[in-house]
Amino acid sequence: MSVVNEKKRKSSSRDVNAPASTPFGGRILEDESAVFEQNAWDHAAWGEEQEQHARDQIARQSKDPVPEELVESYHSEAAEYWNKFYAKNENKFFKDRHWLRIEFPELFEMIEADAGEKNVMEIGCGAGNTMFPMLIESKNPKLFVYACDFSSTAVDVVKNNVEYDPKRGKAFVWDLAGDDIPPEVEPESMDVLVLIFVLSALHPDRWEQAMNNLYKLLKPGGLIVFRDYGRYDMAQLRFKKNRLLSDNFYVRGDGTRVYFFDSDEIVKLFGSKFTIEQNAVDRRLIVNRLRKVKMYRVWLQGKFRKPLTGEAPGAPSATTVTTSGESTESKETTTTGDAVIPVDNSLSLDTPSDSPAQSGAATPALEPTS
Repeated sequence: MSVVNEKKRKSSSRDVNAPASTPFGGRILEDESAVFEQNAWDHAAWGEEQEQHARDQIARQSKDPVPEELVESYHSEAAEYWNKFYAKNENKFFKDRHWLRIEFPELFEMIEADAGEKNVMEIGCGAGNTMFPMLIESKNPKLFVYACDFSSTAVDVVKNNVEYDPKRGKAFVWDLAGDDIPPEVEPESMDVLVLIFVLSALHPDRWEQAMNNLYKLLKPGGLIVFRDYGRYDMAQLRFKKNRLLSDNFYVRGDGTRVYFFDSDEIVKLFGSKFTIEQNAVDRRLIVNRLRKVKMYRVWLQGKFRKPLTGEAPGAPSATTVTTSGESTESKETTTTGDAVIPVDNSLSLDTPSDSPAQSGAATPALEPTS
């Protein structure tokens, strides 16, 4: 049975090592005939037919990658493409991420009156989607929130927000994959790092440097909260030809880049330096009830803690389940295109990756609205 318009109150992310019987989620589709009775369903199961469709889409994309002569320009001009994106959209992608309280309650422990001195850094801040809700709700006079972005235009958007207060927060330009941490921040000074739909914008060759910077920023015992695109997400499968840069790494119609991860990659990336407290998958079925369209989204979510002195990092177990159900040894290359399924704004996800498609640009959206 379904509950019409039930508001999301529980986490919809399942740890990759959790038994299938583990209690989870609040909106589980048990009767397929009720699928159009509400806007979203948690933990949407995939059948073999959907898996095969995904593999077919990836194979189709791999036949027509980005022309070789254009690849380097997308990498070398990455910052400029994001500047253009924010210049065009300004703060249109600011939304209060109310789901942060459900998925990352640790963040909101920082805002309690008795929390003490706390430093939080939103990396890839965009319009300040985490910074401003925290500052607005904060009862903690000793909370300070840093916000940084690859795009100087995005940082200007944050600084021009009426809620921006240099006494409580600081916004600045910084590349997560840069050669060092930003001069605005002391080493090992951050209690929490927020990494939401950010790592996917980096070239895979720069992931290791990004991990080094994250490690250097965090206090021993500090936490990273992470959410990003998962392998075979709808946004990946609907790309058309001439969008694939390399395996699972695409360029959108607006020139911005996006990678689609699987859980094994997340373990390898973070497990080398951090203790993995959560490595989860959020499979969501988004429904356009007006058009009777079903859209399958896949997000990965994690919590990674910097070990205390003398402690060793590591993964929760030697084996993890990939989002695609396949081993990482047999990856298929993928290419993405610009086709866009019309989606009501009320059902869309609010990240730059799902920006409104213009001139054939693929939309990048990724954040749940409920």
